[in-house]
Amino acid sequence: MTTVGAVDGEPRELSVLAVHRRRRTVIAFAAVTVLLVLVLGTALVVGSETVPVRDVLRWLTGSLPADDPARGLIEQFHLPRALTGVLAGAGLAVVGLVMQTLFANPLADPYILGVSSGAGLGVAVSVLGTGNAAVAFVSTFGVFGRWGTTAAAMTGALVVMGVVLLAGRWISSVVSLLVIGVMIGAAVGAAVSLLLAFADPVRLQKYVLWSLGSLDGTYLGDLVVLGPVVGIGLVLAVLLSPSLNALVLGERYARTMGVRVRGVRVVAIVATSVICGGVTAFCGPIAFLGLAVPHLARMLLRQADHRIMVPFCALLGAVVCVLCGVIAALPGTAGTIPLNVVTAVLGAPVVIALLIRNRTLGAGG
Repeated sequence: MTTVGAVDGEPRELSVLAVHRRRRTVIAFAAVTVLLVLVLGTALVVGSETVPVRDVLRWLTGSLPADDPARGLIEQFHLPRALTGVLAGAGLAVVGLVMQTLFANPLADPYILGVSSGAGLGVAVSVLGTGNAAVAFVSTFGVFGRWGTTAAAMTGALVVMGVVLLAGRWISSVVSLLVIGVMIGAAVGAAVSLLLAFADPVRLQKYVLWSLGSLDGTYLGDLVVLGPVVGIGLVLAVLLSPSLNALVLGERYARTMGVRVRGVRVVAIVATSVICGGVTAFCGPIAFLGLAVPHLARMLLRQADHRIMVPFCALLGAVVCVLCGVIAALPGTAGTIPLNVVTAVLGAPVVIALLIRNRTLGAGG
């Protein structure tokens, strides 16, 4: 028979368990923070052209001359890629966690509501479109070059978000809303396929390269837009954390705890759409990060408190995305491979292993 004592009014077993959980959380946060520093340092060094470690250290201390080629390589290529990876990874991992909790579905990902399809349609019309409507669209966005493509992607994502939010006003079931989002994504994907079927080969190649995902197409100036966009979404996710904790136990329980489920749903969709729209616009659709990282976070922390899970997922997502960007750059070679190839190779086995390990894996851990 187990003896239960009391420590500060708590059963001894519960007190020991709480101490163990806090210790595990502190260790996990410290380890992931160290990993983030290491992968960021690696990202500044390696790439299609490697920068010597001593030059990176000199740059960090401000002693690298302005006319040194290594400085230009770091500031124009390596640093933007690393910071983009931090923002994209953190954002996608957090909204992946939010979607898995909101829909109580361990296979939900940030793009489940069709936002990436909307962004893809915007880019497809901008890059591939023909006809009067497409010409008008291109004349609005396409004349601005790469920024025009970005604006088109964000416009498409916002349109899809608007349709999903509008449907959510009349839909009380989260499952029905999920089905609507999937159907919208399928319809938008069909429109993109139609454009691809009649596209000029040169334009088609441009669209395909965008759709494969990349961290290399951004510059420091882009982060002035991408940073606040992802930041707004992350703040919304943090504010939702207490409500998401209640939703882990089901919508009915959440309502009894005073959670306004429909309001939480709207904020979650807005946060997801803002982050996914911004990341997809600048980097293309990045697969598997939003699906795999929340499962890794649950495995490492072994808890479902979103007040802890949200920041941890952000850190872990940043680590994974920056690492994938480094691998995709094929260090020491002149070529690169699509980012989605790397994320799929790393992410798919993780999800499969976790699902096999725990067949009852749910959104709450």
